[in-house]
Amino acid sequence: MPRIAIVGPGAIGGIMAAWLQRTGANEVVLCARRPLPQLTVETPGEVIRFTPAVWTDPGQAQPVDWVLVATKAYDVEKTGLWLPTLTAGGAPIAVLQNGVEHRERFLPYLPAGRILPVVVQCPAERPEPTHMLQRGPTRLVVPADALGRAFAGLFAGTAVGVDLSPDFTTAVWTKLCFNCAGAVSALLLQPAGVMHRAAASAAARLLMRECIAVGRAEGAVLPDSLAEAVLQGYRNQPLDMLNSLHADRLAGRPMETDARNGAIVRFGRKHGIATPCNELAVALLQEMADAPLRA
Repeated sequence: MPRIAIVGPGAIGGIMAAWLQRTGANEVVLCARRPLPQLTVETPGEVIRFTPAVWTDPGQAQPVDWVLVATKAYDVEKTGLWLPTLTAGGAPIAVLQNGVEHRERFLPYLPAGRILPVVVQCPAERPEPTHMLQRGPTRLVVPADALGRAFAGLFAGTAVGVDLSPDFTTAVWTKLCFNCAGAVSALLLQPAGVMHRAAASAAARLLMRECIAVGRAEGAVLPDSLAEAVLQGYRNQPLDMLNSLHADRLAGRPMETDARNGAIVRFGRKHGIATPCNELAVALLQEMADAPLRA
């Protein structure tokens, strides 16, 4: 039975833990800042309740067979404290984070061959620290290699689909296109329903068109129609659905601005592609992160 450590039991980490432990084929332990009692994960088909095994200090950790990293993209340094012991036996890590720099973030800790980037497609929220809400089907996308196939095997018998992509660059930039549009909700403090409005949709298109141009320069195959498909995806969500950038701003938490819209700006400069709309979004979100919300 593989032992799986999940670092970062937030919305995504909690949902992954619920499905992995539910099969009875995996031993799951959460690496968290504080003890966690019974977790409740509401999925589209059922409610999963379980009492997780939890390590609250890297000093408690033991070597495992797999590490799933579900922390925020800016939390790499704290995540790295867990990795020497967790991976001491040669375990790979699967990075379930936003952005397009999954491997680059963790190269100081492990060789590239033991780092699996994962695109997460899971509409999820965490209304409370021990309550996760999965609001739709969940799919994970990984490279179609030996490590990706081994990772997919962990989810056999669950409702989590794992797609093996022969073109992971396209998959990860497609997800970034979706994520970069979420800056509109974070800036306006409006949930997914805002994408039904003409002005908000126009702003999202501008952000995404820059992302598409930069992604193509990186080798991704992104059609012109992607922006409209993403907008339709937002419009198909519940009107009150919060993306993680919006939820983090509301809660006064740090935001993944740099990993999302900031990455478009950085890679745009690398290729000499102007990204003024994403630059503006980054500047505004960074300023807002330093200014608390007022009633």
